[in-house]
Amino acid sequence: MGTFMHVLQPGDVLGDRYRLDEFVASGGMGQVFKATDKTLTRTVAVKVLLPGHVSNTEFGRRFRSEARLMASIGHPGVVGVYDYGETPEGTLFLVMAFVDGRPLGELIKEAGTLPVGRTLAIVAQAADALQAAHERGIIHRDVKPGNLLVGENGAVTLVDFGVARSEEVTAVTKVNAVIGTALYMSPEQASGDPISPASDIYALGVVAYHCLTGTPPFTGNSPLEIAIKHLQDEPPPLPETVPAATRALVERAMNKDPKERYPTAAAMAAAARAAEDATMEEEVAPLLRGAAPAVLAAPGSDADPDEEPAGRPLWVPIAATVAVAALVTGVLLAVIALTRKVISPPDPDARPTVTVSQTATATEPEEPAATHAPTRTTSGPSVSAPPSAAASSAEPATTTTAPTPTTQGPPPPTPTTQGPPPPTTGGPPPSNEVTPAAQQ
Repeated sequence: MGTFMHVLQPGDVLGDRYRLDEFVASGGMGQVFKATDKTLTRTVAVKVLLPGHVSNTEFGRRFRSEARLMASIGHPGVVGVYDYGETPEGTLFLVMAFVDGRPLGELIKEAGTLPVGRTLAIVAQAADALQAAHERGIIHRDVKPGNLLVGENGAVTLVDFGVARSEEVTAVTKVNAVIGTALYMSPEQASGDPISPASDIYALGVVAYHCLTGTPPFTGNSPLEIAIKHLQDEPPPLPETVPAATRALVERAMNKDPKERYPTAAAMAAAARAAEDATMEEEVAPLLRGAAPAVLAAPGSDADPDEEPAGRPLWVPIAATVAVAALVTGVLLAVIALTRKVISPPDPDARPTVTVSQTATATEPEEPAATHAPTRTTSGPSVSAPPSAAASSAEPATTTTAPTPTTQGPPPPTPTTQGPPPPTTGGPPPSNEVTPAAQQ
């Protein structure tokens, strides 16, 4: 049986139904192949267990029970189990949905570290999947990057439930234990205490730590050494660049005391999404603060212009910026309008408006003088009034401008061709003359 296991290769058929097409991965517990279900003509994943685990009767019983429970979960974040089988040679295998994705461990190895937002999205989806399993009474016991498959669209699928259920897989004192499991093991698993869903929450916290730093919090030369560090040591602090909300998420999930961790995987998923939203706000807030004009700060204020007041909605800086821009635009338009009015040249066709000086205008003799009296704009006498007269086409000009009376003596008489001279006391002029405004 053992010899048969090690020579499995593409082309072999298990249970007269599942043809192994392509080797996908190998681990300490078994091998995974991409296969074809010849009966239903669909692509599946077949996990074949190693002989060392199959020989244990208790392990086989738990494995079959776990396969039935996983098939009943029906959550999109948990790999679906289609079938369980055993060959005549005693080889146990699981038939699961084929997930077109890459293990999270490969992504971390390629990138070094993952962005905070992507890490939190992966954690939230994995926690949702764990919640669905926990509600069915299933504890994964082996949450690690190798058991989280990430699709091209970012969807996360949790796999490998059936193998992780066995004590032989999780006990670091066993010969067949692997370092990959010990790196994410909860303290209660390391000490041999009873486990609970909180154990999976701890392991998921370690996965998040690994994504953010590029390395697990504890390493060592043996599974036992690593397990002791999980039990006794505090993990190195996360980098300062990790936002506070994300830091709090990881620290709580990795608390040594199971009671101090998140009460459920659903609560951890909600916390991860809240931390993701907070991270997005922290990334956007500096851009909004940078767009706010300096005039918004009160004169003489010692406040930091880059400091965001607590509790202020994100739309406030945007509204303030728009308001100030509108105000500045209005002021500029007003200045331009006034400037154009001041510097615009006078209209050569416009008649000047007389405001102080008195001007006498000759009128045609046919029209009564009263209808052409000039407009009086001031009652005070003018210092000088230049003569202004216009000749009529009917008769020669005979009008003159009376001098402005002064206090030093009567003005000299003005000779005319008709009638007596005007009196020295400022009497009315002849009917064919325009009377100055000061004398009427």
